[in-house]
This record gives sequence, C-alpha cells and structure tokens, in this order.
Amino acid sequence: MAAARPFRACSCFFSSNLFVRRCGLHVRYRHREQLLSDYGTIEAEVQRRKQLIHQSTERKAIIASRYKRKHPEVYVLQDSFLAPEFLEIVSYCTSPDAHLDGLLRYTESFSDKRIYRLPVFTEEFCRAFVEELENFEQSDMPKGRPNSMNNYGVLLNEIGMDENFITPLREKYLRPITALLYPDLGGACLDSHKAFVVKYALHEDLDLSSHYDNAEVTLNVSLGKDFTEGSLYFGDFRQDPSPVPSYIEVEHVGTQGLLHRGGQIHGALPIASGERWNLIVWMRASAIRNRLCPMCNQKPELVEAEGFGDGFTESAEDDVPETVDLCSLW
Repeated sequence: MAAARPFRACSCFFSSNLFVRRCGLHVRYRHREQLLSDYGTIEAEVQRRKQLIHQSTERKAIIASRYKRKHPEVYVLQDSFLAPEFLEIVSYCTSPDAHLDGLLRYTESFSDKRIYRLPVFTEEFCRAFVEELENFEQSDMPKGRPNSMNNYGVLLNEIGMDENFITPLREKYLRPITALLYPDLGGACLDSHKAFVVKYALHEDLDLSSHYDNAEVTLNVSLGKDFTEGSLYFGDFRQDPSPVPSYIEVEHVGTQGLLHRGGQIHGALPIASGERWNLIVWMRASAIRNRLCPMCNQKPELVEAEGFGDGFTESAEDDVPETVDLCSLW
C-alpha cells in the first residue's frame, strides 16, 4: 500500500491577488498612495494568515504540556458516547445490502437541499464534553479561535482531540453514512477534516451570517446547553444560485447532528436566551478538491501545510489516473 501523501493548502488563502479575486473585490483608486493604503490592508491580512499555522502549533505544544483535563475520558472516542440509534445507522450503512433509500428511513430529510438530521451522541457525553470545553475556556491556556466569523470556541486539534476522537469518528462512523448520502462529493473517501466547537451566548456571539464551508461535507452537532431560538437557515448550493434564493429554517436539537454539503449557503439565527455549544466537523475529500479548490473555484495552487492543511494532496500536475474511481476504494 502506497504511503499517504502529505496534505496541503491552496495558495488562495495566502496570496493577496487570489484573496482579492476570491472575495470578489474590485480595487478602485485615485492615486498610488490610496492603492498602497488599501492594498496594504489586504497584505496585512495575508501575513496574518501565514502566521496562523505556526501559532497553532505553538499553542498545541503548550496545551499538551500544561493543561489539566477535567474529563480525560472524552478525548478517546468510545461507542458508549454514541447514541444507540446512531450506531444502528452505522451498522446498516456497513451492511452488504445498504442503499440510500434504506438509509433515509433512519434520518430526517429537509426539502431538496440534501440536509439530514440524525442522532449522534448521548446526553451524558454531551454534558461531559461541554464541561471539558468550559474547563479549558476558564484555564490560562493560549486559545485559537475557529475562524474569522466565530470569536468564541475551541479548535479541537489544539487540545488533542484529532487523533483519537475526530479521526475515528470520521473514518469508522461517518464515512459509511456519507458514502451513501454524498457519493458525488467524495462521501466514501473523506480523508481529512477540520474540527472545532463554537459557542453562542448572550453578550458574545449570538448568530452567524451567511457563508459556505471549506468542506465537501459538514457535520454540525448541537451539544447543549439550554437555549431558545437560534435555528440554522439554509439557502442555495453555492454553485447553483437562483435569481430568487429559497431559504429553509432547521431547528437545532440537542445531541443530534445535521449533515449537509459544505457548499450549501447557510447561517445561524440569533439565540434569544441561554447558551449553545456546537461541534462542527468540516470533512474533506482530496480526490474531489484536488481538481478544484472550493474557495477560489480554480485548480488549486498548492503550498505546504501542517497536519491536514486544507485537505489537498495532489501536486500541481494531477497524476491520478482518470480510469480509477478513488471514492470506490474506501
């Protein structure tokens, strides 16, 4: 078996020219000084992004050596953490006769947007997991935030939950499900991820504006606590916008997860009271994204990256034989 290739990132995240193109910006200027001033702001953002990987590595090392875990058991995935109904779904999906119509009997579907709700965790696990996250938040450890849109939350790779929790969750449990739900998006060969928890509370982040994810498939699980309102809303798939977009609202239910395409435009409505923690797993298939970067919509120009990077594995010259369906080899 060939050795796994290192994961990489697309340079659109680090290039000022591609950043302008990706954001759809039109740079207008009256004189050179204004151009340098405006463009300099973009360059500063690019430089900030280039430092993110190194800063994350430094934080992870500090946390590994100094952080005292409250619930060390939650860092290693166990079947007892998972809802019995979820285990039943996985059992069906790994059976020889599994098919999409059969799977849909176990899930709740929403309109034609390929959004599915299913039970994932037990209440006991969610309670312990949130307590662990709160313990980390209250510690003096350095903290990175999930992304530029979420100011409160935890990057799970930095606290040591990637190898023994998120990776087996993706490989052993989620991939058999996504193989049936999203075969066109590499659901059978999701080989990397970015996982984080976001927090919504009064006087902190209340909502999340419309966006799409840097992922082929996203899992969003409501971990708790008690809250009111704050439903998710979903619009068009980013590649198929309609002149009059249609939106649907989907309620968040504790311990249950929503699976949706990463390219589905979505957001979170404001919570009215309480506090909500959500586990987000962006799952990526290199066999899909090696052909086209989902963020800049171009053939990716790759740069080296730590860990899973952005889930790209190919060199600039695509050397995957066209006759091989990688997604059938899971």
